[in-house]
Amino acid sequence: MPAFLPVIESLLDTDLYKFTMMQEILHKQPQAQAEYAFKCRNVPEHSLADCRTEIDAQLDHLCSLRFAEPELAYLGGLRFIKSDFVDFLRLFQLQRRFIRVDVADNGKLTIRVRGPMLHCMLFEIYVLAIVNEVYFRQFPQEAALATGRAKLAEKLAQLRDFGRETPRRHPFVFFDFGTRRRFSRDWHAEVVATLAAEAQPAFRGTSNVLLAMRYGLTPIGTMAHEYLQAFQSFGSRLRDFQKNALEHWVHEYRGDLGIALTDVVGTDAFLRDFDLYFCKLFDGLRHDSGDPFAWGEKVIAHYEAMRIDPATKQLVFSDGLNLPRAFALYRHFADRAKLGFGIGTDLSNDCGHEPLQIVMKLVACNGQPVAKVSDTPGKGMCEDVNFLNYLCDVFRITGKQA
Repeated sequence: MPAFLPVIESLLDTDLYKFTMMQEILHKQPQAQAEYAFKCRNVPEHSLADCRTEIDAQLDHLCSLRFAEPELAYLGGLRFIKSDFVDFLRLFQLQRRFIRVDVADNGKLTIRVRGPMLHCMLFEIYVLAIVNEVYFRQFPQEAALATGRAKLAEKLAQLRDFGRETPRRHPFVFFDFGTRRRFSRDWHAEVVATLAAEAQPAFRGTSNVLLAMRYGLTPIGTMAHEYLQAFQSFGSRLRDFQKNALEHWVHEYRGDLGIALTDVVGTDAFLRDFDLYFCKLFDGLRHDSGDPFAWGEKVIAHYEAMRIDPATKQLVFSDGLNLPRAFALYRHFADRAKLGFGIGTDLSNDCGHEPLQIVMKLVACNGQPVAKVSDTPGKGMCEDVNFLNYLCDVFRITGKQA
C-alpha cells in the first residue's frame, strides 16, 4: 500500500477571503448555522466517486491540523485582521463530524458540510484542493508537470511580448487565484514562485495566504458569494440583503478590503443597490460571471451616472481568465479604470488534462435556503426552487429561474 501523502499540510493553505469573511461572521453572526454542498459542473474523465476513500482519509488528516504560531503571527500582521480573531484561530480546529462524503444513487460524489458557519466555512477551499489533487494523482505526474512547465514558459513569453505594447493610463496587474482548481499543491507553489521571480511588476500577489507568506507576496481577496448569500437569512428583508451585507462589511473593515462582488443575484440587481453611498465607500467591483466586456461597460456607466470618475475605481476580473483574455480586457478598459486580473485554473492547472469544474457553495443558512443566481447560466446554485423563484421575483430577475 502506498504511503499516505497529505494534500493539505497547513491551515494557511487557503484563500485570504475565507479569513476575512470568517472574521466578520465571528464579530456579527457567530451563532449562524450553515450548510454547504459540493458540485461538479463538467464530466470528468475518471469517476470522482472512485476517489471517495482517499478523500475521506485526507479529510481525517485535515481535521487534525491546527494553526502554527508563525502562521498566526503572519495573519496578525495584516492590518485588517484583528487580535481577537487571531486568538480564536489559535483555538480553532476543523471538526470531522461536520463534513460527510458519500456516493449518491446516480454514482456521483457528494460532499456536505453542516454545522456552525464559523466552524464550517473554512472547509470549502481545502475540500476543492483535496478533490482536485486526489483526482489528478491518477494521471502520469511527470508528463503532466512537463506540460505545465512548457505552458508556463509560454505564458511568461506572452507577458514579455505584451510588455512591449504602448502603456495605457493604468498598469497591467494580475494575481494568482488558483488554489481551488490546482493540479497539485506542489505545482501551485512552483507556479507562484516562478511568477514571483519572473513576472514582476505585472504579477502582484496570490489569493493563497500560505504562498503569500512563503514568497513575500501580497495576499489578495475580500469577499465571496457565501458572504452575501448568508445575509439572505440574517433577518433583514430579502430585498435588502445586499445592502445589509455591504454595510456590515464597511463597518468591519472601515476602508480596507474595498472590492465588492457583484453577481450573487446578477449585476443589474446589484447595481440597483450599489448607490452613491456604496460607490464612494468601496474601491471597486469584482466580475465573476457573464460577459466581462458588457459587465465592465455597465459598471463604468454606473459610476458615471453617480458622477464618480471610473478612473478612481478598480475593476477586478476573475471569471475563467487566461492571459490573452486578460490582455484583451486590459486594452479595452485600461484608459478608463484601474484594473486587476485574478487568474486561476489557467495558471494552476494547465497541465494537459481537462480541469475539474468543481465548486462548494452555501445552500442553506439558519435553516433557510439561500441562492446564488449568477450572470452565467449554469453557475447559479440553489436547492429550493420555490425560494429561487421568489428571490428572482423580488429582484426582478428574468430567465434564470430553475
